Amino acid sequence: MEPLIALIATTLTVHFVARSRAPNWRPWPVALRTGVAFMFIMTGISHFIGKREELIAMVPPALPAPELLVAVTGILELAGAGALLLWPVMRRWAAGGLALILIAMYPANVHKALSGEDLPWNELLIPRTIVQLVFLAAVLIVLVYENRANFVVVEKYNDDGA
Repeated sequence: MEPLIALIATTLTVHFVARSRAPNWRPWPVALRTGVAFMFIMTGISHFIGKREELIAMVPPALPAPELLVAVTGILELAGAGALLLWPVMRRWAAGGLALILIAMYPANVHKALSGEDLPWNELLIPRTIVQLVFLAAVLIVLVYENRANFVVVEKYNDDGA
């Protein structure tokens, strides 16, 4: 639940702070990109500090080297978040990669929801799936926005006679 709160709170904060400084500022995808990046920074860090053992336990038994998988996905989440925030050239690739990570990690969510006992309501399969879909939708919105922004730049460049 914490990553969802981080995504929403960061997105809204960035949007409304920017809006207070520039009243005509409207691109929600820019604020959403910051929210997604912050969420992945938070979850990426949790792969190494705090929830590492819980994340290792979530890995389905059919997959080898759960410790390594958790470390690799944590590194990929941190790299993707950094690219979203700091490296405009890589934003499309980062958003696409983060979407693939969310899809690849979904079996771990299913495994936890189906094998855990006495789970709180937000750890059950339906709520976990809904939250995962929210995360995926947010990343895909960022991806579409970055693709459109890149297309507009290419179109403008082509229209200038180059």
